[in-house]
Amino acid sequence: MRYLDDGMVAIDNNWCENQILPWTIGRSNWLFAGSLRSGKRAAALMILIQSARLNEHGPYAYLKDALTQLPTQKASELSELLPHNWITASKV
Repeated sequence: MRYLDDGMVAIDNNWCENQILPWTIGRSNWLFAGSLRSGKRAAALMILIQSARLNEHGPYAYLKDALTQLPTQKASELSELLPHNWITASKV
């Protein structure tokens, strides 16, 4: 009913639901990642992939480039490899 008072509020939340749909569909498959440690790794990878998508990067290109740069990246500069700060190596 809030959207009746404010024209800027969307009438539904389809966009948000479509963003999380791939993760909710596979949720039952990810319950058995093998161990708690494996589950945390899988969650971190899923977060990186979805963050890359939200920042309009191709997940494959982002992960390939970021993981290639990771071994030579200084610890103090690791945040540069996060999707919202990422600049592909070919642009540097």
